[in-house]
Amino acid sequence: MRDLVRRRLPVWLYWAFVYGLGGLALIYLVGPIVIALLMSFTDGQTLKFPPQGFSLRWYAALLDPVVSGTEHIAAFNSLKIAVLAVVGTLLFAVPASIGISRIKGRSANAVEPLLLAPLVLPSLVYGLAALIVANFIGIRPSLWLTVAGHIVVFGPLMYRATAVVAQGLDPSLEEASTTMGASGLTTLRRVILPLLVPGILAGAFLVFIESLDNVSISLFLADPQTTVLPLRMFALIEQSLDPRVAAMSGILIAVTFVGVLIGNRLFGPSRSKN
Repeated sequence: MRDLVRRRLPVWLYWAFVYGLGGLALIYLVGPIVIALLMSFTDGQTLKFPPQGFSLRWYAALLDPVVSGTEHIAAFNSLKIAVLAVVGTLLFAVPASIGISRIKGRSANAVEPLLLAPLVLPSLVYGLAALIVANFIGIRPSLWLTVAGHIVVFGPLMYRATAVVAQGLDPSLEEASTTMGASGLTTLRRVILPLLVPGILAGAFLVFIESLDNVSISLFLADPQTTVLPLRMFALIEQSLDPRVAAMSGILIAVTFVGVLIGNRLFGPSRSKN
């Protein structure tokens, strides 16, 4: 297909299309990240680009428990919600991916869209709907309600990551384990789950990052005492364009980048070839 397109288009037009649009897309995706990182090193008193001077003062202020105590509490709450969301999605998404991989035909085609439905519904709409339902049955906004909302919305990410691996498992491995006298639980623990580890780790990383960065669900389902990091960052921007927001963004970008590098190192294409 690619050779056919190249034969029908002039060479210069083909490369202009590929590198031109590709370069614009790369700038559009990476540009905001670079700008946020540069502003985090500003020496000024407010967010501004280009940054005024170079300093680590806002990273130091962000790590100071006296200056940024509220931000530390918000970060701890966000980390707690993200970790609990990962654990919750593991409990239902991994068994679901194993079960769906064993179902054939129309049954799988009917069940799988239901598991992926939360990805289609905008999280803002779901957050409002969940708040209305919770209020109707007498459940007040809380940290645990926020965790439940994150599990429902981000669970499909864990399911898809593990389902891809589960569908590629060789059924003969399970049959061989059963033939050797292993019980179903032993086969699950010693054969299936170890093979699903790459998908589980990929899904856990996606759920953790999405939960940590989520605004809409936490906005509706968290109580006033449960301050989360994304909402705190929005509040700082609205109040004073505090440069600590850029420092928070820098730390989040660094954590995400390191996580991607580690995942690629452990389970990337070069690793699989070896």
